[in-house]
Amino acid sequence: MAPRILCVAEKPSIAKSVANHLSGGHVNTRNVPGNQYVKNYEFEFSFGQPWGNCSVTMTSVIGHLTGTDFSSQYKKWQISTCQQLFEAPVTISVDKGKESIAGNITQQARFSKALFIWTDCDREGEHIGSEVRQAAFEGNPRIEVKRAVFSNTERAHVLRAAQNPIPLDERQVNAVAARIELDLRLGAVFTRFQTLTLQALGGDLANARVISYGSCQFPTLGFVVDRYFRVKNFVPEQFWSIKVMHHREDMDVTFLWRQHRLFDRMSTVIIFERCLAARLAKVTKLQKKPTSKWRPLPLTTVELQKLGSRFLRMDSQRVMKIAEELYNKGWISYPRTETDQFDQGMDLRRLVEKQTQDHAWGPHAQELLNGAFRQPRGGRNNDQAHPPIHPVSYVAPGSLEANDRRVYEFVVRRFLACCSDDAKGESTTVEIEYGSEIFFASGLLVLQKNYLLVYPYDKWESSQQLPQFTVGETFEPTEANMTDGETSPPGYLTEPELISLMDANGIGTDATMAEHIAKIKEREYVMIQSRGGGGRGEPGGRGSRGSRGGRGGRGGGNAGSSGSVQQFIPTTLGVALIEGYDSIGLDTSLGKPFLRKEMEIKMKEICAGRKSRNDFIQETLEQYREAFIRTQQQVELLRAVCLSLASTMKK
Repeated sequence: MAPRILCVAEKPSIAKSVANHLSGGHVNTRNVPGNQYVKNYEFEFSFGQPWGNCSVTMTSVIGHLTGTDFSSQYKKWQISTCQQLFEAPVTISVDKGKESIAGNITQQARFSKALFIWTDCDREGEHIGSEVRQAAFEGNPRIEVKRAVFSNTERAHVLRAAQNPIPLDERQVNAVAARIELDLRLGAVFTRFQTLTLQALGGDLANARVISYGSCQFPTLGFVVDRYFRVKNFVPEQFWSIKVMHHREDMDVTFLWRQHRLFDRMSTVIIFERCLAARLAKVTKLQKKPTSKWRPLPLTTVELQKLGSRFLRMDSQRVMKIAEELYNKGWISYPRTETDQFDQGMDLRRLVEKQTQDHAWGPHAQELLNGAFRQPRGGRNNDQAHPPIHPVSYVAPGSLEANDRRVYEFVVRRFLACCSDDAKGESTTVEIEYGSEIFFASGLLVLQKNYLLVYPYDKWESSQQLPQFTVGETFEPTEANMTDGETSPPGYLTEPELISLMDANGIGTDATMAEHIAKIKEREYVMIQSRGGGGRGEPGGRGSRGSRGGRGGRGGGNAGSSGSVQQFIPTTLGVALIEGYDSIGLDTSLGKPFLRKEMEIKMKEICAGRKSRNDFIQETLEQYREAFIRTQQQVELLRAVCLSLASTMKK
């Protein structure tokens, strides 16, 4: 009798897709009592050595199977018991509503030789795999356990994964288990404490149902509050500059001052008068050279979230949800990856060929196959788990919903752009000396658009054309003017900018950043408005479980995109929380990214085998315990600052 193998995927859609590929379409489908979404797919498959020909049951979970929580005696919210939660015992149990899913795995494992796990190949997926393993052990403690390594559900890729099983990565399991426990303890301690402490003050603070804390949530809010104060406290500063114009060959050429601008009017006047006194300008440099605009790097999760927000006008959480759906349906590769370099062994031309049938970008794909294909540039990041995000199969855009179509099109166009040549052009620079000051004019002529033909999200246009100049010649400028202006404040933080700050400071992972941003919106710590849509507003009143700069200052300029890009403005509550904790004088403020960044570094050390799960938990708890004790000691100051800000910002 053929041995039975139990395969378990992370989602029902992946289970169905993998089962269809492995069975060749010959599969018996059975319902799972108690859950309308999870199915059992039964078929025959030859795994090769050591399992050989087997009877297979493919089923799934729906994300995490279990949850971590405190026992019932610690469920009641009391100020007096908050500190006990640093050490209170925790229990792990099957999540409510998922008992039938766990029971199905336990039942199927009783008759199986091996458990073959098909969860996503990342830290979170590895931990979900361990939860599946535990459910299987309940039915068969001696069952063999392996996992599949895959990054998309394309048929050939699935077949290779099925014949190359590997063990679960226990280090990644431990890293996630530690994070889940820490998120539970730290979130419970500070959420209960600040909710019970601050709601009693009344006003906007009392209106918040839960004033939640999260070790990623607060630094994310801190970035928003910091930018708010930089805008609010910005002091404009007047500057002066000099601009030279010359008319030649029916063209008006503007020469810009190499010094750009000065903040002292008298100094600028003296320099300007010296230029006028010289009367003649001399050409000191003429340079023509080829130039290029590099094609983009292969697509990572962080870039997908940033560019999706900027170009597709969707928030990052929505972009990731759509990308997950496209992956589940087999249209794109796994959308949670830090890798920005394609493996040299990947057959990228085959992926390009699949896109030739599209009427919009198909002709460009065909051009690549006809000889224009270039090996994509390689970035510096490789998570050793997944390739960059790319299209796996072609789907006619018309068969997708509007937003799904836009995300799919972006992924395809980005991939084709990576496989194209850089855009080519010619730049011309003319420098003149005028009254001992250097001025310059530049021109760009785009000769070959190349990747820009398929990637409209980048702009590179020909600029002013320059007339003929000769090095050493002199001429009297047609016009010279002294101009003035004021520095402008930065804009409020946009979502692409916020994601960049989170990424640079280690707040969350590429897979969880969108969730942390969504959480500060859900808690009403921030509000959203369109940049450029009516002036600056003022503050008003899969899921994870379980340094702000100085204020104000001179100079600066608008960062990020314009138009309808969404920007974040902290609410009264959001500002009060960050300023309140900053006022306490903690060695490391809870609104700064440093503590969480250190946690992320230590989790990577667990994955690398350089740190144990227990050491990580105890070290982190000790850091936050010190912060909590200090907060308790300074609670009156925390209350006073929050109350004062809530009152002041309403005026």
